[in-house]
Amino acid sequence: MRSIGITGGVGAGKSEVLAYIKTHYNCLVILADEVAHELEKPGQECYNELTALLGRGILAPDGTIDRQRMAAEIFADRAVLDQVNEIVHPAVKAFIIQKIRAEKESAEYDFLFVEAALLIEGGYEEILDELWYIHTDADIRRERLKASRAYSDEKIDQILQRQLSEEAFRAHCRVIIDNSSDFMSACKQIDMKLEEYLCQR
Repeated sequence: MRSIGITGGVGAGKSEVLAYIKTHYNCLVILADEVAHELEKPGQECYNELTALLGRGILAPDGTIDRQRMAAEIFADRAVLDQVNEIVHPAVKAFIIQKIRAEKESAEYDFLFVEAALLIEGGYEEILDELWYIHTDADIRRERLKASRAYSDEKIDQILQRQLSEEAFRAHCRVIIDNSSDFMSACKQIDMKLEEYLCQR
C-alpha cells in the first residue's frame, strides 16, 4: 500500500480530486479535519486540554465543543491559535501514523490518501511515501472561492497570504496534478500516475 498526501492552496479542488480517487480506486481517504473533530469530542484526548486552555465558554449546551465559539476565541489571538495547534496537530498526526501502520499490515487497500491543511508544515513528508500538489492558477482559485463561498477579494487576499508559495509546494511534492483546466484533464493525470503504481506492484 502506498501512502500519499494531497496538498494545495485553498480553492485548488482537493476535495473534488479526492472524491474522484475514492470512487475509482481501492483506497482509504483520511481527512485531517475530520480526525481533529473526532479527537475533540468529549472523552477523546484533545477535549480536556482544549477546554482547560480556552475555558468552558467554548462548549455547546450538550457539553461538546462548539467549533464556531472555539474559532472566535483562537482567531482573535495568534498566540492562542498556536497553543491550540500544539494540542491538536500532534494528536492528529499520531492518529494518522497509527492508521497508516495498521493499514499497511492489513494490506486491504492499494492506496491511502491523507489531506491536511498543514501537510508540508506539519512534517507529513516523514510519514507518507510521497506528497501530491494539486495546482490551480491563482485567478481560477479566486473565482472559485467567490462563486462557492461568496468570499470577498479582501478575504481571499488574507487567505492566500497565509498559504505556502507555489515554489514551496512544488519543492516538497513529488507529483503535480494541474487542475487549472477542465476536471477531466486532472482525472487523466491522476489515472496515469495511479495506474503506473499499480503496474509496478
